[in-house]
Amino acid sequence: MKYGKDDTTFAVEKKVFAAMEEKQMILPGDTVVLGVSGGADSVCLFFVLLAYREKVPFSMRVVHVNHGVRTEAVEDQAYVESLCKQFEIPFQAVYENIYEVAKAEKCSPEDAGRRVRYKAFSREADQYPSAKIAVAHNANDRAETMLLNLFRGSGMRGLRSIEATRDRIIRPLLTLERCEIEAYLQAREITWCTDATNLEDLYTRNKVRHHILDYAGQEICDRTVVHMNRTADVIAEAEDFLTDMTEAARKHCVRDDAIEVSSFLELHKAIQNRLLLQLLEEKTPYGKDIRAVHIEGVRELFTRDGNRSIQLPFDICCRRQYGKVYITSGEAAQGDGLMGPELLFSDFGYEEGGEIPQNQYTKWFDYDKIRESLDVRTRQVGDYLTVSDGKGGVIHKSVKKYMIEEKIPEEQRDRIYLLAEGNHILWIIGYRISEYYKIGPGTEHILQVECRDRQ
Repeated sequence: MKYGKDDTTFAVEKKVFAAMEEKQMILPGDTVVLGVSGGADSVCLFFVLLAYREKVPFSMRVVHVNHGVRTEAVEDQAYVESLCKQFEIPFQAVYENIYEVAKAEKCSPEDAGRRVRYKAFSREADQYPSAKIAVAHNANDRAETMLLNLFRGSGMRGLRSIEATRDRIIRPLLTLERCEIEAYLQAREITWCTDATNLEDLYTRNKVRHHILDYAGQEICDRTVVHMNRTADVIAEAEDFLTDMTEAARKHCVRDDAIEVSSFLELHKAIQNRLLLQLLEEKTPYGKDIRAVHIEGVRELFTRDGNRSIQLPFDICCRRQYGKVYITSGEAAQGDGLMGPELLFSDFGYEEGGEIPQNQYTKWFDYDKIRESLDVRTRQVGDYLTVSDGKGGVIHKSVKKYMIEEKIPEEQRDRIYLLAEGNHILWIIGYRISEYYKIGPGTEHILQVECRDRQ
């Protein structure tokens, strides 16, 4: 192993140091947890950060994850441990069988390996205040990820590909091509471990690497990776700008789970799509699996006349009721575990003088008086409804007082469902509706709500 710095060593370290300083990846006194597999990329990261410690004082700790796949993994672990011992860097090895993890979590071995690694790095980093996690992705990795995302139908967020910093994760080598990494190690006469599975076409990423990106570099443009990374940077800048625009749009036209139709239609289509994606992904378990077809389906609620609804994955319901579109996800009723009643909503114009029928489990309301999204739930502190004061006006009456006056047994009161706009109750289901929402001479639109028991 050579300790002197030739032109190659100096050029690589200067390039990496400049990128780190631009992003303020490591500051004096930081603790940095390195993921080191023993391959060329992570070994390069190890030595470049050792060199950076000569400029900026910080602590290094290494985590090595043995995936339980290859027989050579024991040798890789021993190699990394020996490096750490030589330079007095704390070392921890973690063993996980990624095929068992993939089976348990119903994902690919590639995805399982990534999850296992980041969990291991995070466990170590959690032990130190404000610790950083350094991983060894390089420019080729970024280009490969960009192509994979493109092929799978990604938007701009996927085309920006791997980021140099994200939360507490840093990627100091992201400006280096793989050939630069190997040249650096060779110039310093540093050996590394070779994972034979990276040379095979077992995984999709390897196919992109061997048959697409390598071919493009050899036959189309030898600076393919550099150009793709520059494009990813441009996309990242545009993505950041659009993210800010989307947040501004959200503040402008979204209240809780309701989107104002008129305000939404003022937005550029690109911002409309991004806003809908953001709102829908917030209703999913992992913030993903919402696709372009789902976004387009929701957009039609804004652009087509009439009130309608659509169902999406993860039990997400999007429905339009006149001037608003509501995005909700189905959940079991809280408390006693009972499922709430099923309410069917429909609406229509009202001609004055029309007779409103009477029915205990179907009610009609002045739709134009409803300003917020409606909930079906059991009673809460502060709930009230409006009742006649006997003098031609209305007064507020608490739901608690109403139930006492109606002699509803106390043990049943928390089991009665309410149709509510905030704390204002439109309907104590099975009993009465609020005077405020009743249809009157000024009513233009009616909301019909039919209550059915869930089977």
